[in-house]
Amino acid sequence: MRPWVLLRQAGIPFEELMVRFDSFEAGSHFKNTVDALTPTGKVPVLIDGDLAVWDTLAIAEYVAEQFPDKQLWPLEKAARARARSICAEMHAGFTHLRGNCPMNIEASLADTGALIWRDKPAVRADVARLVAMWQELLIEHGGPLLFGDFSVADAYFAPICMRLKTYALPVPPAIAGYVARVCALPGVKAWMDEARAEKDFRDFEEPYRLTSSDPRR
Repeated sequence: MRPWVLLRQAGIPFEELMVRFDSFEAGSHFKNTVDALTPTGKVPVLIDGDLAVWDTLAIAEYVAEQFPDKQLWPLEKAARARARSICAEMHAGFTHLRGNCPMNIEASLADTGALIWRDKPAVRADVARLVAMWQELLIEHGGPLLFGDFSVADAYFAPICMRLKTYALPVPPAIAGYVARVCALPGVKAWMDEARAEKDFRDFEEPYRLTSSDPRR
């Protein structure tokens, strides 16, 4: 989601190759397709001519270098370093929130979120860190996004915003407002709309649900 949203929101054209998650096992269509593009066998991967760039943070850095006029990182040096720091923290951290609350655009899992919030102190700790980080940045830079204008940081935290929304995890009003603004970004809204339009329920990806919540399926 992160590089897709970054490119779409910045108005950078790209061609998307969608590969269905039929299985992550060796020999599956997904693995065969992706293994031919990147040595990691994982998505996302950005192909630019003969160059393959994988890992979301590497893709963000590459795109920012290729399109400096888009100002995808904050212009001021200290703010730029801070933005890179929080993206790296997101990249390697918040494992309890991410592990216990798998991202799901189509579902509404408030009841599941309430149980997770009650029973998982590590999830509450991850959310507390997010709240402290975001509140400080929104106050320091005056909003509406983390560094004022849209940046890599907002694209990077978009999947976490989705989790907070899907699982209805409790956050202060200022943080809920930031989540709403991220969800309303054209790039994020386009991702959400296209995700809902896929209508492809895969039970192995969603062990916490027996069926899709869409009554048409």
